[in-house]
Amino acid sequence: MPHENILREDAQKRVQEIGQADILVGIPSYNNAATIGHVVRMATQGMVEYFPDLRPVLVNSDGGSPDGTRQVVLDTPVPDGVEKIATVYQGPSGKGSSFRTIFEIARALGVRACVVVDSDLRSIAPWWIERLAGPVIKEGYGYVTPYYTRHKYDGTITNNVVYPMTRMLYGVDVRQPIGGDFGFSSELLHTYLSQDVWETDVARYGIDIWMTTTAINAGVKICQARMGAKIHDVKDPAAALGPMFVQVVGTLFSLMSRYEDRWKAVTGSQLAPMYGPEVDLEPEPVAVTLKLMIDKLRAGAQEQAQLWQRILSPQNLEAVREIAALPYEDYAFPAELWARIVFDFAVAYNKSGLDPERVILGMTPLYYGRTAGLVMQSREMSSAEFEEQVIQAQARVFEELKPQLIEKWEAAS
Repeated sequence: MPHENILREDAQKRVQEIGQADILVGIPSYNNAATIGHVVRMATQGMVEYFPDLRPVLVNSDGGSPDGTRQVVLDTPVPDGVEKIATVYQGPSGKGSSFRTIFEIARALGVRACVVVDSDLRSIAPWWIERLAGPVIKEGYGYVTPYYTRHKYDGTITNNVVYPMTRMLYGVDVRQPIGGDFGFSSELLHTYLSQDVWETDVARYGIDIWMTTTAINAGVKICQARMGAKIHDVKDPAAALGPMFVQVVGTLFSLMSRYEDRWKAVTGSQLAPMYGPEVDLEPEPVAVTLKLMIDKLRAGAQEQAQLWQRILSPQNLEAVREIAALPYEDYAFPAELWARIVFDFAVAYNKSGLDPERVILGMTPLYYGRTAGLVMQSREMSSAEFEEQVIQAQARVFEELKPQLIEKWEAAS
């Protein structure tokens, strides 16, 4: 793909003034004036404190926030020697376009390590930058994913779809493939920028799963950085998902066609190594509206009946109908059924000729149904018990049933 300069003039001018840098922290943003100043302070302090011999740059890539986010970045004091660039990204509106601008600036400055962190983080501290950049700079890792302590009901798209699917497909166990806070090498940066994906959902919420899947399949060394608790702006899993579910799961499914030869050959999984000592921080609790999620599954059973009939195997369809008819107090949604449903939808997304977005929208009520099942199963569990007895157990089920996915995929080809 030919190189296309997508930086605005203000950013190009700053890049020329700075010339060269060694480490860069990028912060994507949209209307984060209330939280971004803290992230800027912690990130810049971290670069100076842990990498005193490297030339540091902080980049804010903003979506044109009307709340003055960029001005907060420019006004926030930073340690001597830290350069700042605050610019508005170009391209489709979304997190991926914001990241693309950060990547372009990092490439232009020739950095050795690039880190990206979310703009709504309240738990970020200077040592986070060492955890995300240290493996790249000191130990030759190409990609660093975050390993957080999260409340059992935080990150339900990760828990239910992205984590078990990524682990099962590609054989690498990274617990937070879409964690939002990553570190990576200049080599991987060039790989990212060479891909022709910037008009797709990768330009939006699909960016994180695309970065992780690309890194795994590029064969770079990957580790997980222990980050303690992620304290940020969380949502009730029953709340409207908006476009995020469609974009994340759609990107995950579309990459299955790209890497088909690889994932079909993978059996089992290996845990990606951990970096840094454990951090004892309690995550903030996440409230869930259980009845609403069950109601969404029941509504889906009516509204999506025809689509489900086309996508789900007869056995899975019958099981879903039975679950939708259960009284609230007896509600349960087994992991084995959920894995088979995800496989049905992954195959339909890639092979059925149906509108891909419609396929993912049809999966959404089932996702709520499975999430409600997890809540029912785990009400008395601690977050640590939930992790082992529910999430890890579910991931093993996906791995065990993988031959069924391959069989369905090949039958539809």
